[in-house]
Amino acid sequence: QVQLVESGGGLVQPGGSLRLSCVVSGFSSDYDAIGWFRQAPGKEREGVSCLNTIDGDTYYAGNVKGRFTLSRGSAKNSVYLEMNSLKPEDTAVYYCGIGACYGLGAAGYSYAMNYWGKGALVTVSS
Repeated sequence: QVQLVESGGGLVQPGGSLRLSCVVSGFSSDYDAIGWFRQAPGKEREGVSCLNTIDGDTYYAGNVKGRFTLSRGSAKNSVYLEMNSLKPEDTAVYYCGIGACYGLGAAGYSYAMNYWGKGALVTVSS
């Protein structure tokens, strides 16, 4: 059974930093892509960042580029999201997902995820 478990969420002041972790279990082989997504209250889930493990490309949403960094653990069953210069509008439940993602050039990237974690709440507030 595939499981994704996020951790590291919490309350942080504007301008602060936070690091989210996602641990994957139950996958018998490597996956094509793993990424982070978020859903703010009253809004649809949106992509934050995604790593295509086939070609090694990492994609970022325009509103987090330069502030957030996705990285993968050496054991490849974990992925992290380093979030810096956090803003109140970054407040959301952050999800880890496995599936596929690919670049669309200037239009950003597209994704289709098959497995999701239960999410970690990040609140940016003073």
